[in-house]
Amino acid sequence: MTDRNGSVGSFQAGISVNAALEAMINPSRLRVIAVGKVRKRWVSDGLALYLKRLPGLSIVEVKDSTPEKEADAVWGLLLPAERLVALTEEGCIFDSVGFAHWLDGLASDRIALVIGGAEGLAPSLKARAMAKLSLSPMTFPHEIARLLLVEQIYRGVTILQGGPYHKA
Repeated sequence: MTDRNGSVGSFQAGISVNAALEAMINPSRLRVIAVGKVRKRWVSDGLALYLKRLPGLSIVEVKDSTPEKEADAVWGLLLPAERLVALTEEGCIFDSVGFAHWLDGLASDRIALVIGGAEGLAPSLKARAMAKLSLSPMTFPHEIARLLLVEQIYRGVTILQGGPYHKA
């Protein structure tokens, strides 16, 4: 994992394959909270495919508004024991295997992965997040970011299970 400057981040996956197989990611402990609705049918179809493969993973939509109002809505949706991960361009960047191991390291926690709207996430939300994650140095529309995130969660699960989906 690296940050935007190429520095090694603080989330290192130092677990063995056997430990990974014993403490698998449970999709029901993850939630995606996303600002805005999915309007493109092909994105909806892709999300439906991965959600079928990840029973228990849920996506909650927050109405488009100002970043601060969206942040208030996100805080209102968080469960008491849920830890917030903000998806933001200044977040840590993983390859797929690193992301799988990072998620696996959080397997005993309840995690809310939050995707902002067109104006991004409010600074107050990012400041209180337990971690910041970037899908890429590139910027994506929030609908595509949602699909990419869910696909990477699925890929992470299959990596840890040793399944054939991920080809290095």
